[in-house]
Amino acid sequence: MSRKSGDRFSDKDMRQSMLAIENIDVFYGDAQALDGVTLEVEEGAIVAIVGANGAGKTSLIRTVAGMLRPARGAIRYRGNDIAGSPSHRVCDLGIGQVAEGRQVFPTLTVAENLDMGAMLPRARSRREQNRERVFALFPKLKERLRQAAGTLSGGEQQMLAIGRCLMGAPELVMFDEPSLGLAPTIVQDVLKAIRDLNAEGLTCVLVEQNVAVSLKLASRAYVLENGRITLSGSGADLLADDRVRQAYLGM
Repeated sequence: MSRKSGDRFSDKDMRQSMLAIENIDVFYGDAQALDGVTLEVEEGAIVAIVGANGAGKTSLIRTVAGMLRPARGAIRYRGNDIAGSPSHRVCDLGIGQVAEGRQVFPTLTVAENLDMGAMLPRARSRREQNRERVFALFPKLKERLRQAAGTLSGGEQQMLAIGRCLMGAPELVMFDEPSLGLAPTIVQDVLKAIRDLNAEGLTCVLVEQNVAVSLKLASRAYVLENGRITLSGSGADLLADDRVRQAYLGM
């Protein structure tokens, strides 16, 4: 069921993975945020990363996105090591991020926020095609194109954050707490959108506070504790694991 965090991947494993993270260490000054983290994301999968606040989940996403530089280890995307690459290059390779807290540009309109997502070289020729894809997924955004993003509801801002990411034509998207602060009915809409995108072929990494929901969605999942991977397996396996149920589900 599990692979220890320090285990190394074989060449065969690397070829099969869309994203392979191998033994990365990340520090904030003298404080270590990630300690020998190793995991893999297969193309077309939903991979969940669960853990308590402060476990290192956001640090992991920020490191893959090029916002943090690992002190050690490799991050291989389609076989190429991108560890330490600048964020704009990581995005243009096809890795998108929907950040925690949405982080839309509040004074820009919905249309302008979407256009910001389409500025990547890889996405410019597909701007209109991607825009229609976003509108098909989130029709409310089409109704609010001229509205300032800061005046949208929390759920609409999350839709816009996802839509802006999709405008960059990503092949893999990392979702960091997409349901945080949203009403339950809106949470279901957001999670359905992630399921639908995955069904279309988008590879997803899901960091989500709702452990039960994320494990039900995930084909593969990892438990991150104090900067280390402590458990891994299928989403169903971890959902049934007594350690996970006691620590995160209160059972």
